[in-house]
Amino acid sequence: MIEFVNLTKYYPTRFGRYYVFRDLNFRFPDGINVGLMGLNGAGKSTLMRIMAGLSAPSRGHFRCDKTISWPVGSGAGLQGSLTPRDNARFVCRLFGLTRREVEERVEYVERFAEIGNFFDMPLKACSSGMRGRVAFGLSMAFDFDYYLIDEAMAAGDATFRARAKATFESKIARSNVIMVSHNIKDIQEMCHNVVILHDGQATLYENVAEGLDIYMTMQKKIKQARSK
Repeated sequence: MIEFVNLTKYYPTRFGRYYVFRDLNFRFPDGINVGLMGLNGAGKSTLMRIMAGLSAPSRGHFRCDKTISWPVGSGAGLQGSLTPRDNARFVCRLFGLTRREVEERVEYVERFAEIGNFFDMPLKACSSGMRGRVAFGLSMAFDFDYYLIDEAMAAGDATFRARAKATFESKIARSNVIMVSHNIKDIQEMCHNVVILHDGQATLYENVAEGLDIYMTMQKKIKQARSK
């Protein structure tokens, strides 16, 4: 069960509260890979941060009886003053792993990231691409019921993207995914349903092709309005 009950989320601004969601009631279908779509500013990343426990609702509730990853490939929560190695160790200890398990996972992240000596330099000294490799490898070092994907496949060079996609596909063979991607092919290949966020509400489309048609029509209308 992954469910939002009367969820309201707003951010304070100098002009007052900016509402992303107002009294959202929605339940994701169980055991299904979902493509989470919507125009820029629709709240896709905000919803993912709430599911991952990185952000709290302003009002209402998020209910879940599954294990959910942090957004895969996101460096959110990693400390810039620590090295990638120490960041990986810290996350492993949060999961209560033994010393041997910690070192095995850290070694996995190091091999996956392939950033050489930068693995033992402060994270803030790494390029954004290097940080993305570390974060993606750290995400893949753990097993979750659901993986949250926020454009993670777009990072890195072609070789890394291919390896990351292959690794990820082996993970979701045993798990499920909630994916944000502007790459239509990713949604078609990996998702069974589409959820579109619009005006603070969520609509489920069980037919992926129908959901993608709705999304592309929304994009087209925005482009036409901007061209006038």
